[in-house]
Amino acid sequence: MNKFSMGVVLLFLVSCGSTLDREMKSQSEVVKAETIPSDYNPEAKLSELNIILRDQGIPAANYVHAVRAGNLLFLAGKGPKQANGENVVGKLGAALSLEEGYAAAREVAINQLSVLKAELGNLNKVKRVVMVNGMVNAVPEFTNHSKVINGYSDLMVAVFGNAGKHARAAVGMGSLPGNMAVEVEMIVEVYQ
Repeated sequence: MNKFSMGVVLLFLVSCGSTLDREMKSQSEVVKAETIPSDYNPEAKLSELNIILRDQGIPAANYVHAVRAGNLLFLAGKGPKQANGENVVGKLGAALSLEEGYAAAREVAINQLSVLKAELGNLNKVKRVVMVNGMVNAVPEFTNHSKVINGYSDLMVAVFGNAGKHARAAVGMGSLPGNMAVEVEMIVEVYQ
C-alpha cells in the first residue's frame, strides 16, 4: 500500500472515530435531558391540593383512554364526571354559569390526571403538558369559552408548575355527548 492510500485510510479512521465520539456525546446529552428534576413532584402537589384521583373504568365505545406515540401521550376527550359518578350537564350561558363551567372544567382535569396516573404509574413522568383542546357546550351568545377552560388549565399549572403551561384551544359547541358541559382532550410529553 502506498503512502497516499495509507493516509486516506488513516484519515477515514480518524473521521469515523470523531463521528462516533459526537454520536456518543449526543446520546449522553439526551440521557441527561431526560432526567426528572429533583424538585419536580406533581404527586406531592396532588396531595397538597387534596385531590383524589378516580378510576376511569373502561371506555364505553370503541376507543382507549390514551395512546402513546414515542414520548407523546394523546389523551381521549373526557367529560366532567364528578366523584359521585354523575356528569356536570347543561349549556353555558343557559343552565350553567361561568363559575359552574369553570368548576366542570376542573373536574375534567381531575379525570385526565387520573388517566395519566393509570397510564404512567406516576405523574412525575409527565415532562410537559403540550396541548389542550377544550370544548364548551354553550348557547351561541356565550363568549367566555376560554374562562371556562381556565378551570382545566389552572389545575394543570397548579399540579405541574411551568411544565403544566400549554398551547390551547377553547371552543364552543352546539352540543356535547350526554349534554356534558365540557369535554377536554390533551397531549403530554413524557420522560422516556
